[in-house]
Amino acid sequence: MASTLVVGVTVAVLLGVTAYLIGSLVQSVLRERKSNHVRKIWRNFGLSLAFCVLFLISWGAQGLAEWEQYRSEQRAHGEPVTAPGFAVTFAQSTLENWQSEFLQLFSFVVLSSVLIHRGSAESKDGTDRIEGKLDEVLRRSGEEGARPGPRPVTGR
Repeated sequence: MASTLVVGVTVAVLLGVTAYLIGSLVQSVLRERKSNHVRKIWRNFGLSLAFCVLFLISWGAQGLAEWEQYRSEQRAHGEPVTAPGFAVTFAQSTLENWQSEFLQLFSFVVLSSVLIHRGSAESKDGTDRIEGKLDEVLRRSGEEGARPGPRPVTGR
């Protein structure tokens, strides 16, 4: 009884997270279609769509590989091959992969917000240095204060 509950919760978590992420992508694409920008869907969502397809393909491939491994291990131990048993094994390996990736991403975000790597894209020092040099050039040319403010960001 308890193992059935664990299997159900685990599968629900995996499918829920996947459905939420894919559903969010689909909603964004549908909103774009309603705003009459059908031609721009691939351009605006190409990266997300490509990663979604790659994720589903790799997850399916992981499932096939996991099934073969589970089946051979069960046979080697004289145990029956069952769908709930496979679901637990597959969910465990998937959640281990996701946990590892989330930990890696979380660590990167936290450390990059606390620590600075001078010259990296995440560091503001490059922009600050360029602005400082521009201010110095403008000051020397006598046009101090003539520097325009930030330009509004426009779509491509």
